[in-house]
Amino acid sequence: MRLPQPSRRPFGEPVIPLINIVFLLLIFFMLTGAFTTPQPFSVDPPEARFGEQADDAEGVILLGRDGALAFEGEPLADDDALVRGVKSRLDDDSELELRLKADGHVASTRLLDVMDRLRDAGAERLLLLTMEASD
Repeated sequence: MRLPQPSRRPFGEPVIPLINIVFLLLIFFMLTGAFTTPQPFSVDPPEARFGEQADDAEGVILLGRDGALAFEGEPLADDDALVRGVKSRLDDDSELELRLKADGHVASTRLLDVMDRLRDAGAERLLLLTMEASD
């Protein structure tokens, strides 16, 4: 019994769909990677040994090394702007859990001052974000 010989096709023909898929994946990852919001300034939080992973969705307050503040990605001019922003945000969502991401080198007096201002703004739940310690 003779089996028919497979037909010879040019080399490039079966590779073209693979190239198309690779380019579609590349475009997909480029677009989805652009959806993250950049932080207004760099913050290196302190390290902690225990804790759980927190997402940076909403209610994030950044406290920079120099004392600069940002709330939900928007830089703030002073502490009063932070209080106004937090009050208006808590009026919209009273169950909002605020997350304070402070630089590890910020003065503790500044950190406590910001926490007092947040309490005055009506914040009842506040998480201090840290990085996982590398042993």
